[in-house]
Amino acid sequence: MKSSILFSLFLVVSFFSRSYSSESSNKGVWKVVKKNLGISAMHMALLPNDMIIAFDRTDFGPSNITLPHGKCRHDSHDQALTTDCYAHSIEFDPNNRNVRPLTVQTDTWCSSGALAPDGTLIQSGGFNDGDRSIRTFSPCKDCDWFEIQNGLTVRRWYASNQILPSGKIIVVGGRDQFNYEFIPKTSKSDQSVFKLPFLRETRGLSAENNLYPFLHLSPDGNLFIFANDRAILLDYINHKVVREFEPIPGGYSRNYPSAGSSVLLPVLLSDKNVKAEVLICGGALPDSNYNANRGIFMPASNTCGRLKITDVSPKWEMEEMPMRRVMSDMIILPTGDVLIINGAEKGTSGWGVARDPVLTPVLYRTELSENVARGFETLNPSKIPRLYHSTAHLLPDGRVLVGGSNPNSGYSFTNVLYPTELSLETFSPPYLSPTIPRPKITFVKPGTNLTYKQRFSIEFESKKGDTNGIYVTMVAPSFTTHSNSMNQRLLVLAVDRIHQDSRSYAIDGLAPATPNLAPPGHYLLFVVHDGVPSRGKWVHIK
Repeated sequence: MKSSILFSLFLVVSFFSRSYSSESSNKGVWKVVKKNLGISAMHMALLPNDMIIAFDRTDFGPSNITLPHGKCRHDSHDQALTTDCYAHSIEFDPNNRNVRPLTVQTDTWCSSGALAPDGTLIQSGGFNDGDRSIRTFSPCKDCDWFEIQNGLTVRRWYASNQILPSGKIIVVGGRDQFNYEFIPKTSKSDQSVFKLPFLRETRGLSAENNLYPFLHLSPDGNLFIFANDRAILLDYINHKVVREFEPIPGGYSRNYPSAGSSVLLPVLLSDKNVKAEVLICGGALPDSNYNANRGIFMPASNTCGRLKITDVSPKWEMEEMPMRRVMSDMIILPTGDVLIINGAEKGTSGWGVARDPVLTPVLYRTELSENVARGFETLNPSKIPRLYHSTAHLLPDGRVLVGGSNPNSGYSFTNVLYPTELSLETFSPPYLSPTIPRPKITFVKPGTNLTYKQRFSIEFESKKGDTNGIYVTMVAPSFTTHSNSMNQRLLVLAVDRIHQDSRSYAIDGLAPATPNLAPPGHYLLFVVHDGVPSRGKWVHIK
C-alpha cells in the first residue's frame, strides 16, 4: 500500500585470508585485506574516486615496494637514502585490493592534509627538507604527487589542517610554530603568518603536548582549536580569539605526544539554532612522555569530555571509557556513532614508548538512532597491535580501514617489541552483520551536484518495509594521522517528508544552508534505516 508520511526527523545525510572475530558478528568482524601494503600507513586519506592514498616517510630507508620502471628519487638531504628507488606512498583500491606505488620527493613524516573543494588532496609540511612543502594529488587514473617546495611560509611539523567555508585551508601550529597560515597561496596576503599565542601558552613543560591541535569548524564559521587541555574559538578572518573555554577536567594532556583523539559529534541541521558538540577521549598525564622515554610507562586516561561549544555557558561533561587509551583513532560512522579504535593503555606516542596495546575497539553511541542510549559498547578485538603511526578511515561501504603502526625509527620487523606493521585490515561494525538487510540508494534527484539550501530527493530501497528510524547522513572524508582525523564531519539535514511504496522510498530534504555548516567539497551521502546505513554515495556541494 502506498503511503505518504509527513513528519519531522533528521536527515544526515587462515589469519591473513579470512575474516575473524572472537565472538559474534553483532560485535563486528575483522578481516586482513592486504598482508603487505609495501609501506606502513602512517597517513591516510580517501579520495572521491574511492581510492585510498597512504604514505609514511622517506627517511625510513628502503620500503617493501619499489618505484616503477626503474624510477629513483635523488635527494642529497635525505637522512636514509640519497638515492632511493623505493616508494613511500601508495594508492590502494579497496574494491580489488590493488596497490600502485607513488612518488613523494621530500619527507612527509608527521605532516597534515585536507581535501580541496575539487577533490584534490592538498598535503602540507613534514620533516627535514619537506617541512615547507605543499604536495597535491588529484583523483585521476595514473596521477602522481605534484610538489611545491617552500610552498609554506614557515616550516610545519606536527601541524593540523582544516578546510574553511571559503575553500581555503588553514594550517595551524606545528613544532615551535605558535601561528597559522592559509593555503593554497593564491594572493600576496596568503604569504602572511598570523600569531597565535594560545599555542605557546599550551606548550607544556616536560613535553610539548600541544602538537597536532584538534580543529573543528563551528556553525558560526569560527574555528574551535583544542591544544593540551584547553580550547579557544578563533575568528581567523579578523585574527582574534573570540572565546576561551574552561580546561577539560582530569589533569590529562590530550594532544600529541600525549595523543588523545577528538571528533565533532553529529551536527543536526534541522535545529533552528544549529548546535555543535565536541568529544575528546583518552590522552596521557603531562609528564608521561618524559617518563616513558626513561622506561616508566604511566597509565593513559580512560576519560572522555563533551563540550557544547555553541552554548552560552558551556561546561565539560565527563564520561569513562571501558579501558584506558592513548593513540586511538576516533572515526564517526554513517549512523552518527563514534568508533574508538587502535592505541595503547600505557605510555605515549614516540619511538617505543607505549605498552599494553588496546586490541578492542569501542563504539560510542550518540543517541542519534531511535531507542539507543548514549554510552560505550565494547566490540570484537583485532589480533594486530596498532600503536604509534597507525591510522583508520571510514570507507564508502561503511567498513573502517585500519593500517599502520610503526613505533620504530625505521622499518623494523624483527628483534623489536612491536614490529613495523605493513598490513591493512577492515573492521565491519555491527550494522554490517550479514543477517541484517541494508538500505540501498537508487537515485539522487536532481543530481549529486548540490548547491546550498537546495531541495533534493533521495530514492532508496529497503527490505524493512516501514519508516521507523529513517535518516540520512552526509560525511566529509578526513585526512588521518597521529590520532587526528582532520576535517572529519557528519551533518544531519532537515527533512520535509518521506514517501513509501512497498519497499521503495523517497526522502525530500534540504541541502546544508551555508558553507559554515558544510565547507565546499565532496561528501559521502548515506541513508540510515533502523540503525543500518546504505553504501555511501558521493555528492558535491558548493
